[in-house]
Amino acid sequence: MARRPTLPVLTAHTLAWALTAWALAATVRGPLAEPRTAVAFGALIAVGELARWGARDGERDPAPLASAGALAYALLGQNAGHPTGHGVLQVIAVVVAASLLGCVPYVAAGRGPGPDEMARRVFTAGFAAVCFQPLSDSGLLDDWSGHGPRAALVLLLLLVLTALCDAVVAALLLYARTRHPFGPLLRDELRGLLGIGSAVVATGTVMALAVAVAGLWALPVFCVPLLLTQLAFRRYAAVRTTYRQTITSLARATEIAGYTTAGHARRVAELSRAVGRELGLGASELTVLEYAALMHDIGQLSLLDPVPAGATAVLPAAEQRRIALLGGAVVRQTGVPADVARIVERQADPYREQPLAARIIRAVNAYDDLAEGTEDPGGPLNALEQLRLGTGRDYHPHVVESLARVLARGCLTRVPPG
Repeated sequence: MARRPTLPVLTAHTLAWALTAWALAATVRGPLAEPRTAVAFGALIAVGELARWGARDGERDPAPLASAGALAYALLGQNAGHPTGHGVLQVIAVVVAASLLGCVPYVAAGRGPGPDEMARRVFTAGFAAVCFQPLSDSGLLDDWSGHGPRAALVLLLLLVLTALCDAVVAALLLYARTRHPFGPLLRDELRGLLGIGSAVVATGTVMALAVAVAGLWALPVFCVPLLLTQLAFRRYAAVRTTYRQTITSLARATEIAGYTTAGHARRVAELSRAVGRELGLGASELTVLEYAALMHDIGQLSLLDPVPAGATAVLPAAEQRRIALLGGAVVRQTGVPADVARIVERQADPYREQPLAARIIRAVNAYDDLAEGTEDPGGPLNALEQLRLGTGRDYHPHVVESLARVLARGCLTRVPPG
């Protein structure tokens, strides 16, 4: 079940839509400055939205061409040497109207952008326009930078500041919605800028400079590099998706063979990921944690007789260690990062010697074994209490308390068996 938006999230959405309504009303009332320029950039943004793609960890912008077009329009002061003078409100109005128009097919299919993404687009475009348009209209920008290399550096600086603003807004919205630690959320957003974000910033700068000199004919020419970059990222994302599906299928081998209960690996992976976020792990660390959690029981395939319900915690320590080492050996043959195999191998180590990811999987695995192995409605609470009683020897106290907070918030949808 999806969580209801918190008050800060609702406030951000309300502010974004109020700003949008003001901008649209002002643009409709007054004469549209440079209509051809507005239509050209609006078309570019709409096409960029039509070419959007689904984003996972590390792919922070599903519509990079639209983002680059919005930034370029916000930082456009001239068209072929003639002042544009479209102002801040017209920038916001054109960006939002074009974005909504380009999203119509996705909204109809139920895959449109969420309110957080649209709010980010409004704030980002508004921030860039507020930083640039008044300086451009007043002539101060020309006095400071002229039309040479310094002008390009000023544009690039403003775009970098805008990208940082977008990262902060995105992290704040995620923090307000999930209450995960703000520091790791911001770090993940900043890391995302090094990927497609850097291409968006560079393309936005080049388009704004090119249109200022050569006119609107420069737009289609300078869109090509970003389109090629987007295509490369799309292929990379497809490979990663296939890779994860392969790992998920391999993890189900223990369920199909009857060594673990149905859905156990998926439940442990999802809950481990939520606990990892609670403890401040970054995106790359969460990916490694998820892969290790999916395959943490793969070593049970070495057993002649399955452990009842797959609960290896009841086995002697030496047997647990043997299963963990065999699981790590199997994982190493799959081609996943070596960190995944190391985490799987260390499942049976004393928790004080384990890395954080292994501690998380150990506690979450025990919780799922205890909670799913009973018909008692109070099973989850009893399972959590047993983990707390075991913090002196088997489970790290901070991990158990983080698990308790995640379960108390109800921020994770339980995966049904099968």
